[in-house]
Parts: sequence; C-alpha cells; structure tokens
Amino acid sequence: MQNTVLIVDDEKEIADLVEIYLVSDGFRVLKAEDAKAGLSCIENDVVDLAILDIMLPEMDGLEMCKEIRKTKNIPIIFLSARSTDLDKIMGLGMGADDYVTKPFSPLELGARVKSQLRRYHELNPGGQKFKDHSGCISIHGINIDKENHMVVVEDKEVKLTPIEFDILYLLASNPGKVFSTDEIFEKVWNEKVYEANNTVMVHIRRLRSKLKEDQRKDKIISTVWGVGYKIEK
Repeated sequence: MQNTVLIVDDEKEIADLVEIYLVSDGFRVLKAEDAKAGLSCIENDVVDLAILDIMLPEMDGLEMCKEIRKTKNIPIIFLSARSTDLDKIMGLGMGADDYVTKPFSPLELGARVKSQLRRYHELNPGGQKFKDHSGCISIHGINIDKENHMVVVEDKEVKLTPIEFDILYLLASNPGKVFSTDEIFEKVWNEKVYEANNTVMVHIRRLRSKLKEDQRKDKIISTVWGVGYKIEK
C-alpha cells in the first residue's frame, strides 16, 4: 500500500525538491504552504507522515504539531533552518519524532521518512489482538506486545506514538531500573542531544495521560527526582 507524506513548507523550491525524491521512492506526496492548508489535508485525506517547517506564516510548525497531536499519532519530522540544540529540543518536545536541519541531504531525509514509517506501521498493525508470547511484558495491569507493537490496559488497546511505545517498553523491560532523561533519549531516539530533559519529560507526561495514571491509585511510571524515571517491579 502506498504511503502518503504531507510536506508543509512555504519555500516552494524545498517542497518541490523533497517531493521529487519521495515520489521517486514510491511515496504519494501532498504539499501545503501553510499550517491551515496542511491541517486541512490531514483532516480530509489519509496522511501517514508529515514533514513540517517551523517558520510558517500565521501558525508556525510547532503549533501545527501540537494541533496534529490532539487527534493523530502519525510520525512528524521537522525540517527547519533552526539548528540549535534548543530548537531541536523544542521541536521534539512538542511531539515530533525527528528533526532534520536545513541545508539537508534529500537521501538522508528519505531514509528517516522510511525509518519513521516502519516504526509507525509496526505500532499500528491494524486489527490484531493481543497475543501471549515471549515478546510480551505484563506489568501493573499493562500488557505490552513488542512483536505487534500493541499496548493493552484493562482489555482496552491504548494508541501510542512510536516514541511513546519505545519509552514505555524500555522502562517496562527493565523494572526497578532508573533511567536518566539522557539515557532515555539516547536509547529511544538513538542519538545524543544537549539537555534532553524537557523533550523526555513532555513525552513521559503524554504517556502517563494515555495510560490514565490519574485514575489509578498507584503510579505506573515513577519519577526519581534528580535522577530519572522507572517502572517498579
């Protein structure tokens, strides 16, 4: 099945360049010059991944990312001229899955698109039921199926983004072990970034919300102040 990628960038030359490479890789491409048009595409079409510029007219890419995350778990990649560590932390903290700086290699961007889509489709296999096999973890009433990338809480499937799933699986597969925010970032995002604390903290907060921790007597993910996060045995 052909995957659809949405490109939101007000620089036509860049959007056209990315489109050429993605189409040659077999993707269907939609383009929008601003956030409003991009959100309309997501609402009215089937979009599997979005590539967003940050500096967009009216609503910027960060705000657009927040809007998408209210209803969608699709992978989001920022493609931006802002290249500082702080910019990257802000982008990932808003819920994006990856961040590529301009100028960029179209081949590298294409590889990142494929990687994010692979993780996304593993996490959303469609219609599969939870199975009991060696790749599963059951802890604190949560069933985590690594093979099918599914999370079930009290017989209800919880939809997580690929990043959220990987954070949960990392903590649940090492019960009792405390991971610092830097360790979580390096293991989940597979790279190092300066001051990863805010990025990880935002994703932990979203994960806790989806697991409905506020409705439980015991916390699933424990915060070890000044150290990091863990799931108790």
